[in-house]
Amino acid sequence: MIDLHCHVLPGIDDGASTIEDSVAIARAAALAGTRTIVATPHVSRRYPNGSQTIGRLVAQLNARLSAESVDVHVLAGAEVALTHAVDVDDAELAHLRLGGGPWLLLEPPLTPFASSLDAILLDFQRRHGRILLAHPERCPAFHRDPQMLDSLVRAGVLTSITAGSLVGRFGGEVRRFALELAREEMIHNVASDAHDCERRGPGMAAELEQAGLGALADWLTREVPAAIINGETIPPRPAVPPTRALAV
Repeated sequence: MIDLHCHVLPGIDDGASTIEDSVAIARAAALAGTRTIVATPHVSRRYPNGSQTIGRLVAQLNARLSAESVDVHVLAGAEVALTHAVDVDDAELAHLRLGGGPWLLLEPPLTPFASSLDAILLDFQRRHGRILLAHPERCPAFHRDPQMLDSLVRAGVLTSITAGSLVGRFGGEVRRFALELAREEMIHNVASDAHDCERRGPGMAAELEQAGLGALADWLTREVPAAIINGETIPPRPAVPPTRALAV
């Protein structure tokens, strides 16, 4: 599997604190079936990380994983807060894209009121290129107006859902909305958004099975992420029958 959203780099955001924590996350990911992790530290006003620091830490972590025979390769990326993205220049944004491909992981505001959020995102897409939305199921503005998210998806924006959301780790309302997005075929990727090995670990496959999305696991965690990293056409969603779990 390919994990497109993981806070595995040490000491630069609210994810791994030390390189030992980073190795532990990667080791747990490998045991869960992940072979590629895109490191996506926050790039925000609180965590004003840059591509040079991210690239340096990715190289250090890959060297450490190789030395410890952890079968995971880490690529550079970022989770860029929309509220901060307007302050980042175009060249730097290009260096923050996922795995060196054309897609930027953009975090929508986690506040209930986000005026003209759809217009802002569409304008950003027009000026800067392809957008993968980080955990839209946790964005209150989309809960209030699901049609806004639907219109963004129709305009080419993709969604990346946190695996834990599908099984209730962020509460029942987030789970309900995540499963609603699954029913409406508005999920394009499932990632771990891992921050540690315990509370927010790097699992994906088990959560997909529990949520009744196991038949889509290859598409959500292998085919689509590979296309995003490589800048290829997003493969069509497989036709799978609805499951009882998605009807809950």
